[in-house]
Amino acid sequence: MRVLLFTGKGGVGKTTTAAATAARAAASGVKTLVLSTDPAHSLGDALGVPLSGEPVEVASGLVAMQVDAQRAFERSWTEVQDYLRSVLEKAGVDALQAEELTVLPGAEEVLALLELRRQAASGLYDLVVVDCAPTGETLRLLALPEALSWYVEKVFPAHRRAMRVVRPLLSRVAAVPEEGVFEAVARLHAELSEVRSLLTAPSTSVRLVLTPEAVVLAEARRTLTSLALYGYRVDGLVANRVVPASEDPWMAGWVAAQSALLSSIRVDAAPLPVLESPYAAREPVGFEDLLAFADTLYGSSDPLAGGATASLLDVSRDSDGFLLSLSLPLARLSEVELARSGDDLVVTVGGHRRLLSLPSALRRCTVAGARLVEGRLVVRFEPDPSLWRSHV
Repeated sequence: MRVLLFTGKGGVGKTTTAAATAARAAASGVKTLVLSTDPAHSLGDALGVPLSGEPVEVASGLVAMQVDAQRAFERSWTEVQDYLRSVLEKAGVDALQAEELTVLPGAEEVLALLELRRQAASGLYDLVVVDCAPTGETLRLLALPEALSWYVEKVFPAHRRAMRVVRPLLSRVAAVPEEGVFEAVARLHAELSEVRSLLTAPSTSVRLVLTPEAVVLAEARRTLTSLALYGYRVDGLVANRVVPASEDPWMAGWVAAQSALLSSIRVDAAPLPVLESPYAAREPVGFEDLLAFADTLYGSSDPLAGGATASLLDVSRDSDGFLLSLSLPLARLSEVELARSGDDLVVTVGGHRRLLSLPSALRRCTVAGARLVEGRLVVRFEPDPSLWRSHV
């Protein structure tokens, strides 16, 4: 099954492009779901139909839905929420306030991922197109599965063991989580691990939508770097609202400015394709309009086929030790920070951080240096004699 995620700065036509791609795929006979995780709820506006938290058939072969975060929260997190509410109420917090406080920050993003997994696992679709929130929210969304997995694997087991010891004492004076609460967290961890596997599969990719404006392109460049940092494949870019050639002097100046910007992003994003859609007199709304938009954007090419993507993470051996190579397109060395934390390598780029769990061999090594080479961060590891074993 193919999964395509569309994101971009707010207002660049991300939702329209996602809906149009889904319409084009459905028209060619691909069973398609287009799903929105954007709280703005604009997917229904683009399709011209009201949407809810349940899939709705829009046209032959095309189903659409808007993630209902509240209902998904109640389905997936009720047990943990009940525990948190009891803790707050025992501390003297009003019941209504306790209810509001147990709506956890970031819960909507988590539940959007779980809904994506649920629909993908249904077996009903050949393609799932995701209309993501604007890039900032999307990056937080896509960073969640790995970050929460790290917490559950590293911190959660110790906390669970401690609770088993102190529960008989604490239960007299405080609300102590029952085993069911831990099981709910463990279940969430398992589900998010499945989400991570789905989103990093070779059949999943991200398509970045932009307009030919300097501020938008600057954000798109940063997003390319951040998506690679988190381990997600970008298979192409879409440039919307490209002004067609004109003999009018004012329009010609606009065309020239856009052309220069598009040339620069093509160079930076190479070898990824940059597709273009012209500035239209009105916004496409409804299945037929979206299909026409997609035909203009993709022409005779397959909308599901993206450009070739580089390997995101490689580990190789050389005469002095090991090299870990991480794709970081457009990153600058001054923005990159590295740290070693136990068995993890902490990579920070432009305010975004990822904890990479190191393979067994690299855990017995020390970091000997790092450099950026043609859009890749190459980290050298040398064996630590005090940890290394001769058979490794």
